[in-house]
Amino acid sequence: MAGRDITASGSRATDGRPRLEAVSPRYGEKAIFALLALCAAISVATTLAIVISLIVPSIGFFGEVPFADFLFGTDWAPTFADATFGVLPIVVGTLTVTAWALLVAIPVGLLTAIYMAEYAPTRVRRVVKPVLEVLEGMPTVAIGLFALYFARPLLEDIFPFLPWGGPFAVGVAGIAVGLMIVPLVSSVADDAMRSVPAGLREGAYALGATKMKVSARVVFPAAISGIVAAIVLAASRAIGETMVVLLAAGATPQLVAPWDFTESIQTMTAFIGTTATGDIATGTITYDTIFAVGALLFVMTLAMNMLAIRLVRRFREVYE
Repeated sequence: MAGRDITASGSRATDGRPRLEAVSPRYGEKAIFALLALCAAISVATTLAIVISLIVPSIGFFGEVPFADFLFGTDWAPTFADATFGVLPIVVGTLTVTAWALLVAIPVGLLTAIYMAEYAPTRVRRVVKPVLEVLEGMPTVAIGLFALYFARPLLEDIFPFLPWGGPFAVGVAGIAVGLMIVPLVSSVADDAMRSVPAGLREGAYALGATKMKVSARVVFPAAISGIVAAIVLAASRAIGETMVVLLAAGATPQLVAPWDFTESIQTMTAFIGTTATGDIATGTITYDTIFAVGALLFVMTLAMNMLAIRLVRRFREVYE
């Protein structure tokens, strides 16, 4: 009887080993598998469509503008009669806003995450966590108005010795973007810290470590891969922000030093937002400039995420 084929019962095959597949077809599982595969295919197809839509006009743009002049030029005036296409000023403006934003978001977000993961009582956590999520979902135009009509006058009163000029300031825009991405940093970092096994904490406490030492020397290093992912996600969010920088930083494409807090600048997303309004003729060099800037922004974000993946793999901790 050992070699008897009893596959009809669904328990064993002819060689006596248990069967892992169902005898009767399960159409529900097949439908779910097909739905998941379709969602994955849609994601890949959407990404490819975005890449193609950026590359095709960019090829025509670089056929007229040398790549070196575009990437390293310091004069950006693509809509003028005597047009210049040096993208460096708006790239520097984008990176400056991102730097100010991370300068605010990283310490505030990580300290908030440490508090929620290690110190906050359950009742406090139940209040703070939803509040942060609500702040994360706040419309960016509201944050831009907050920066323009509240944050800038407040900072001007606090720091009257700074050379405040017009209504726009790159530092104000950076602070506003930083406050906007604080919930993203804190939420992802909090989840990473809470996923650290309790045995690591208990072992540290058993050796006499204080809660601060456990948080800083045990939990934080163990969750470093998730923390790096949180920072990179926040940086990508800051680079791609449009409304806040458009309202608070202005639209002056000029090279500024990172410490020029009160200067007006233009970012890559602000240029795209102000230029792609439907008033430019399709097929012109100015029209193609929008896609060239978008392609460069895409490459910058992709490079940042690839770097983050390498860092996460390098410092990732795997627990049983």
